[in-house]
Amino acid sequence: MKTKKIVLAVLGFFVLAIGFAQDQDDDQGSVIQTLTPSKLIGKGQFDIKWFNNLYTETEDLFGPGGEKRDIPRQTFFTSTLEAYTGVGNNKRWNVGAILEFRSNVVADRDALDVFKFDGESSTARSGLTSIAPSVKFVPFATVNNFSIQSSFFIPLVDNEVENGVFLDQNGFTWQNRFFYDHTFTGNKFQVFGELNSELNFGKEEDSFANNSLRLTPGVFFSYFPSSKFTVLALAQHSQLIDLGNDFDQNFTALGGGAKYQLTKELNIETLYTNFVRGEATGLGETFNIGLRAVF
Repeated sequence: MKTKKIVLAVLGFFVLAIGFAQDQDDDQGSVIQTLTPSKLIGKGQFDIKWFNNLYTETEDLFGPGGEKRDIPRQTFFTSTLEAYTGVGNNKRWNVGAILEFRSNVVADRDALDVFKFDGESSTARSGLTSIAPSVKFVPFATVNNFSIQSSFFIPLVDNEVENGVFLDQNGFTWQNRFFYDHTFTGNKFQVFGELNSELNFGKEEDSFANNSLRLTPGVFFSYFPSSKFTVLALAQHSQLIDLGNDFDQNFTALGGGAKYQLTKELNIETLYTNFVRGEATGLGETFNIGLRAVF
């Protein structure tokens, strides 16, 4: 499999979705412009997001002395479903849940083989891997563009690795994500910042990540040619800090993407990232596509 096929598939889906989009008034803004992850929905509203991430690699940094080496292709697909509803009358509290499904293939299999879901083979695994109750809140009433999302992930896997195939972390994760955005005068440019913190805990023998803290800051810069369309550039860094498991890891990723408001309630987004550096990590790339409905 060539990664070019994935790019064409993502772009094809994006173009097709735009073809079926409904027109809307550019002067009033849209969800992608006014309802960033920093801002919460109101009482009685629902915010549902289905996001799909495909990570594939043929190089990593696990060679002697942490050197880069070529490896047989490995591909990891994660499909995440998030659903929230507003509570209270001041748009300061949202409650919901997160579900994660994964499908992974190794041994130089084609990247698109993750969609065969042949988890019984010796080179693949797939299944629902975690569930998380989640809450979003605005800590300061006067700053509605700063919010926190707190989620507690409960693993649904028995073994992190089986027959040499990794599926997902076999441990509990307390995740806290801090969001902030700023829209510049004219509503054409917007900057969005996120700090994701993940405290991983459980038996050390159950997961490589247990008893560690992962910090992932990221910055997204968006340009809006119109209120219902945006292109963006992003930079992220992730640092896994050892809290007793004798394993440290970090990587830096750069990328870009686009979002389009299909209807008043529904939007689509695509993202691409490339892991440009790191330590004790893979050097792959991600292809992402998601749908979000707010009603």
